[in-house]
Amino acid sequence: MDSSDHIEAIPDRRLLEAEYADQEEAYQALLSSLERRIRASFNHAGIKPTIKGRVKSFDSLYKKRLRLLRNSRETGFELPSLGDIVGLRIVCPFLGDLELVERILRSDFGVIEIERKGADRSFKEFGYESIHLTAEIPQQLRLELQGINISMFEIQLRTILQEAWAEVEHELVYKAELSPLDEPLKRKLAALNANLTLSDIIFQEIREYQQRLGSELHSRREAFYSKIEEAIDGSMYAKPAEGPGGPKNGETLEEFVTSGASSIDDLLLDALSAHNRKNYTLAIKIYRTILEQPLGEDLASIVHKHRGMAYFSESRYDEAIEDFGASLALNPDCYKSAYFRGVVRSVVGDYGAAISDFNWSLRINPYQFFALYRRAQGYTHLGDFPKALADIEEAGKIEPRNPQAHQLKALLLEKLRM
Repeated sequence: MDSSDHIEAIPDRRLLEAEYADQEEAYQALLSSLERRIRASFNHAGIKPTIKGRVKSFDSLYKKRLRLLRNSRETGFELPSLGDIVGLRIVCPFLGDLELVERILRSDFGVIEIERKGADRSFKEFGYESIHLTAEIPQQLRLELQGINISMFEIQLRTILQEAWAEVEHELVYKAELSPLDEPLKRKLAALNANLTLSDIIFQEIREYQQRLGSELHSRREAFYSKIEEAIDGSMYAKPAEGPGGPKNGETLEEFVTSGASSIDDLLLDALSAHNRKNYTLAIKIYRTILEQPLGEDLASIVHKHRGMAYFSESRYDEAIEDFGASLALNPDCYKSAYFRGVVRSVVGDYGAAISDFNWSLRINPYQFFALYRRAQGYTHLGDFPKALADIEEAGKIEPRNPQAHQLKALLLEKLRM
């Protein structure tokens, strides 16, 4: 290779800069369109990661072109196309989000290449992790931006912590004139990277636990409220019988509890899962096991509340009232325990005590539809129809289209006309 070959290979900066200037407006328009399209897809999927877009500056493009050209001449490989003139970075809170985001992008765009940077590094090495996708610009956008001279764009996917590491590494390593060569500094960088990676993993595990806990709590609440309607509303309105259900038989605490589960979090999930499977006897046993552990007052109050709900589901009303009372003794601001105790007292016909509990609950949180509705039912049973009507009208301000409130109001108006 002689000097003339080297000179001919040099790209003409002035020509390329003029071409870039002609296209820059189209690049910016493309970036805006891509960002809108991607954001709409994420909103439809119910996720809201941070989206950052940029059009690569001409200086950066020219330097990269020279670097790629040099590498291609040294290796003999063909100069690759620049697919990152227009690029987007999508930053997600959790590792689990990356898979969902990648799946959405692959369904929306023709993905040409996926590079998982950092995936092949050992734990002793430092460097950022990131997923890079090279995708085709949709044909519709290319038609709208007539004459645009690129056919690809780049998307980078990272977690918040991966993004933080990439920004710091860019300053300390990539932009520095000297890379960190001494072993102590390398070890420090590797340790920092490992800590951030471990933090990402732990955040994901915590999120998965919370999601499972939330799911179990939601299922338990739905079953509990159905039991309330069956036990209370059945005496006031005609109600169809519920479908089949009931606890599973033959399941013991030792058989059900997760193997090796020793933490209170694990036990609570096991209790809620048994509760949702309608194995209330087992759930009560696990709640008792939790309450035998050293607990703070707030947590103990929550566990008593859960066990009270299990007792209620088994129609063991005295134990339920006792547990809700224990929950309130530990945390007098737990308006749900006050409401639940009022519900149980309504079921056993102790309407005066039930109204006192609903009063307690509403003093803490006055914006509860069902506490107002159930108190109105209590007043109705006691024959105090004006107070009942006042409560049901207040409840109607919160849920104006609730059919239960309309039904009770109609009943009260009929009684007041009699």
